Amino acid sequence: MARTKVGKTVESLGDYLKEQRVAARLSLRQLAEQAGVSNPYLSQIERGLRKPSAEVLQQIAKALRISAEQLYIRAGIVSPESGVGVPQERSVELAILGDAGLTERQKQSLLDVYSSFLSLNASTTDAEIDLPVEPMPVMDHHQNINHKE
Repeated sequence: MARTKVGKTVESLGDYLKEQRVAARLSLRQLAEQAGVSNPYLSQIERGLRKPSAEVLQQIAKALRISAEQLYIRAGIVSPESGVGVPQERSVELAILGDAGLTERQKQSLLDVYSSFLSLNASTTDAEIDLPVEPMPVMDHHQNINHKE
């Protein structure tokens, strides 16, 4: 029975990693050792069978001397659109990913919440933003809030 790939982004990540590893003239074993991951695990990432965490991608990027941001984009952790015209969004995502005080699960949760807020704000129309607000009732200075008439 054939194994299925985790996803298209991971497959392209694996292809990209292999290209970078070959260009750096490193064997799979050498890169695994330098990145601090097992040889079989790195092989599975390259073949698109595993989706590595942001931390593992950062270690691999450091070993390959390439941008961790490119690996995050290829792994689908950071969206490529977030940096186009709005560098602040990308810097928020990268700050979350680079925070050593957070666990991988916490990082992913924060990225998910941040992304959902951005999507919500992008889908809000101008008409929704300009909705009239019900005015607060004006109270006579002789009325007492607690006083029943």
